[in-house]
Amino acid sequence: MKQSWWQGARGEWYLAVQILIFLLIAFGPQSLPGLPSWQVETLSISYIVGIGIWLIGLFLAFGGLFNLGRNLSPLPYPKEDAFLVRHGVYGIVRHPIYSGLILLTFGWGLSRGSTAMLLYSLLLFIFFEIKSRREEGWLREKYAGYRSYSERVKKLIPYIY
Repeated sequence: MKQSWWQGARGEWYLAVQILIFLLIAFGPQSLPGLPSWQVETLSISYIVGIGIWLIGLFLAFGGLFNLGRNLSPLPYPKEDAFLVRHGVYGIVRHPIYSGLILLTFGWGLSRGSTAMLLYSLLLFIFFEIKSRREEGWLREKYAGYRSYSERVKKLIPYIY
């Protein structure tokens, strides 16, 4: 029997939470009461580093979209006619779109000197860690080679984690 979308059989709830986090990042406050303000000297260094991280995030996110091609789905459940992608940016990180979005948010926070945005990027990292665990369970079920791929390629931070 087919389940309704609201029962989350393909990860619909992950998408709903993800949209809420994106709305917080886009429209939430850039500073929060009680968080430290950044010194002007730090801003110039953090701006340059932040823009560099932002650019890496942009490369990963768009590279992931491009390499995934017709396999792309907003849901973590793999499409029925999908195939395992291991080329391009998927050769350096298993979830380059998630990685890219995390790095875009983190880089933006650094470049703006926003502690709140850095916390949002941490929230996004934690969310994508949870979402990717569920997604990887489905990927291991669907693709025989996924286990060996996941042993070779890091999950969310290229070459690190």
